[in-house]
Amino acid sequence: MNAHPHPHRAAATATTTTAAATTAVAAAAQQLRDSGELPEYVTQDAVVVVPGIMGSTLYDTTTGKDVWGIGGISWLLKAWTTPSGLKSLAMTEDELAGKTGRIKATGLLKHSAWTPYLAGSEPYTDLVETVRSSVADPAAVWEFAYDWRLPVAANGRLLADAARRHLTEWRRHPAHARARRHRADQREGRLVFVAHSMGGLVTRAALDPAHDSDLHTDTRGVITLGTPFQGSVKAAVILGTGRGAPVPLPHRKLRSICATMPGLHDLLPQYRSLRAGGDVRHLTPSDIAAIGGSAELARDAARFHHGQRNISLPDHRSVVGVNQPTWQNLTVTDGRVEAHYDGARSNSDGTLIRDRHDRLRYFRVHGDGTVYKESAVLTTAVTHLPLQHGDVAKARTALDAVTEILREDIHGGPPQGEAGCGLTAPDFVEAGQTWKIQLSDVDSLSGLTCRITDLDNPGPAPQLALTWEDGIATAKAAVPAPGLYRIEVHTADGFGITQLVMAAEPGQPLAEAEA
Repeated sequence: MNAHPHPHRAAATATTTTAAATTAVAAAAQQLRDSGELPEYVTQDAVVVVPGIMGSTLYDTTTGKDVWGIGGISWLLKAWTTPSGLKSLAMTEDELAGKTGRIKATGLLKHSAWTPYLAGSEPYTDLVETVRSSVADPAAVWEFAYDWRLPVAANGRLLADAARRHLTEWRRHPAHARARRHRADQREGRLVFVAHSMGGLVTRAALDPAHDSDLHTDTRGVITLGTPFQGSVKAAVILGTGRGAPVPLPHRKLRSICATMPGLHDLLPQYRSLRAGGDVRHLTPSDIAAIGGSAELARDAARFHHGQRNISLPDHRSVVGVNQPTWQNLTVTDGRVEAHYDGARSNSDGTLIRDRHDRLRYFRVHGDGTVYKESAVLTTAVTHLPLQHGDVAKARTALDAVTEILREDIHGGPPQGEAGCGLTAPDFVEAGQTWKIQLSDVDSLSGLTCRITDLDNPGPAPQLALTWEDGIATAKAAVPAPGLYRIEVHTADGFGITQLVMAAEPGQPLAEAEA
């Protein structure tokens, strides 16, 4: 595995270096291909890259306008902070009835984007370039863009068809035959899925034998990056936004869009997550309706997940973000959601762990800030990395893991809980106002750096002063103008943890609370 970047490099320089290194490796591999040779490590397999929620750019065919992921930072600011922004993303009655086609997915996200609660979405450019460096020809890679608003089941069917077409076309490609001759095992190429977040759920749905009975056999492996197989408490928090308390307009807008979005309901927790009456139970459709979601969509999501339990993922390897404070449980009071960073855990017989007074015990497991660790794991083949959810498909350490798995090496990753740190910061701030960045699981400030980069004007950024506050490493931060910013933290052991923050004009009004 490549050496980690030195923790004292400037944040902007480290990010640029990662992207440049990825591009350089891909370019070197392509030069060999162009000369008629193949790098010794390339695979003869076809690869499908499947992004997560908000990870595909969307286009409205009725208005002729891009509605997500194409515009720059000024577009993002306007979209999230004006009342009319992003209205096209709301599901129509026809779409809820299954009449789709109004919104078309046009590609994978190629620019940093921001969404309340999700702390930003990073582009998939580096991931795609990394995959291309390990295949025999760029034609072996397919970028599967999809309308992430729709049910995972519907996108799974589309992915099954697209993957079959891609594999068929790749096996007919001249480079496929050349790659087979080059390998020690000269077998026919098969499929490898590289899927981020919701993309892992879409991939599992695609492997349902009801769609293509041979697709499972024709799949060599599945790599998932931060996939919430058991759901995420954040999905419930999004649906309950604004109940009982005023919230920033972007958060209210997201809740309005998601209230009838099947894709978001498919991300609801499927494990016992609701604390009630001294116990912890599953969320019910009526619970979801009470917090502002759709009981019907919640019921459909539960049925879908139940039907997915018997679908295995061939040679599944997970890359899982750890060490980041992550919501695991929630309570609901009069329709108001309160999320908790700890959760109940089960004994081997399925009963919940209790103390000697028969009270439930709660444990902080952490995760990637969106998906808690155990929700992202299906098998024991896991690489744990101290990364936030948006960065688990972009960080150099994650890309190294993907590379080694693609080249049929097993990557174990660093020991869980012994690397990096946790990062907690607001996702939405006002320009000119001071706010805090907190770094958990830190024993010393030595070798620890924290910087903020303006994505509109990237360049060397000054290091923020870190101090101890109630036993937590803390930095006070402020940004001078509205825009999109990246927090970058580097630890003494060489890991980088990032998060995106949106800054709006001072005095941004709060949306009124719902009853």
